[in-house]
Amino acid sequence: MIATELQEQTKEKLESSNKAVSVVVPSFNHARFIEITLRSILKQTLPPEELIVIDDGSSDGSPRIIERVLRDCRFPCELVARDNRGLSATLNDGFERTRGDYFAYLGSDDLWLPDFLEARVGLLESRATAVLAYGHTYFIDEQNHIVDSTADWADYVDGDVRNMLLQTTGPMSPTVVYRRAALEQHRWNEESKLEDYDLYLRLSATGDFAFDERILSAWRRHRSNVSWDQTLMLEEQLRAQREAALRFGFNEKQVDELQTTTRFRRAEDFLRVGEKSHALRLMANNWRGANSPFATTRMLLRLLIPNSFMRGRARVRQRRAHERYGRLDV
Repeated sequence: MIATELQEQTKEKLESSNKAVSVVVPSFNHARFIEITLRSILKQTLPPEELIVIDDGSSDGSPRIIERVLRDCRFPCELVARDNRGLSATLNDGFERTRGDYFAYLGSDDLWLPDFLEARVGLLESRATAVLAYGHTYFIDEQNHIVDSTADWADYVDGDVRNMLLQTTGPMSPTVVYRRAALEQHRWNEESKLEDYDLYLRLSATGDFAFDERILSAWRRHRSNVSWDQTLMLEEQLRAQREAALRFGFNEKQVDELQTTTRFRRAEDFLRVGEKSHALRLMANNWRGANSPFATTRMLLRLLIPNSFMRGRARVRQRRAHERYGRLDV
C-alpha cells in the first residue's frame, strides 16, 4: 500500500511539473521484435510527450508493422522511414526532431517495463546535477526468456562515473533517460560504432549519472548484436577511452597503463565467445595489465578448458537465470 501511494505521489508530481520526455525508436530490420518494443512504450505509466520511430532503411517489412502498431498510440507519434544512415546519425536526427525536457531511446529489439519512464524521470527530477539516469537490465533471448541480469555482475556506481567508464563498464542503452540540456552540448559521434560509450565518457565530465538499482528494462541478446563482435568493441573502446583519459588529465604513461590493463582484462570476453587465439595474443602482449596473480591464473585456466565445456556452462547459467527470473510478460 505504501509503495503504491509513493508511486501515485511521484506521478502527480511529474504531471504537475510539466516535464516532458521524448522517446525515439531507431528501427532496423527487427520485424520479429518491433511490435513488442513499441507496445512496451505504449504501456508506460508515464506516457511520453511524443514518440518518433525512425526506420533506418529496413528491408524486412518493419515499417508496415510500425504503422499498424502506432494506430493504437494515445499520444503524438510519427514514423519516419528513410535510407540507411547508421545508428548514431539516426539518434542525432531523432534528437533534433524532439523537444522534451528529457530524452530516451529504445532499440527496436529491446523492452521497457511499465514503470521505466516514470521511475527514471522521477529520479532526474530529484537530481539537479545529473545528466542522465540509468539502472540494471535483464538480458532476454529471442523468446523473451530472461537469461541474465546486470544486477548479478555489474558494479555500477552513482554520481561521478568517470573511473567506472574508464574501466569500460557503462550503462546498457535501454536503461538510460537523458536530460535534454546535457545532450544539447554533446551528441552521438557518427564516426563511432559504439555510440553510447563515447557519449557517456563526454557526458561524465559535465555531471553525475543517477543510478537506480531496480530492473526496469530488457536488452535482447541475439547473434546480430554488435556486442558479439569483440574485436570491433575493443577497438572502439580503446579509442574512446584514450581520448577521454587525456581530457580527464591523464598523462601518456597513465593512458598506456590503463589501456594495457583493459586489453588484458578484455581477453576474457574473447574467451567467452570462443576466440582463444585472439585472447592468448591479448594476454601475452599485455601481461603487465594483470591486476593480480589470481587474475592471470584464472585466464590461463580458461584457455585450457574446451569451448564445448564453456558453451555448456553458459547454457547452465542461462537456465538458472530463467528459473530465477522467468519470462517477461510482454
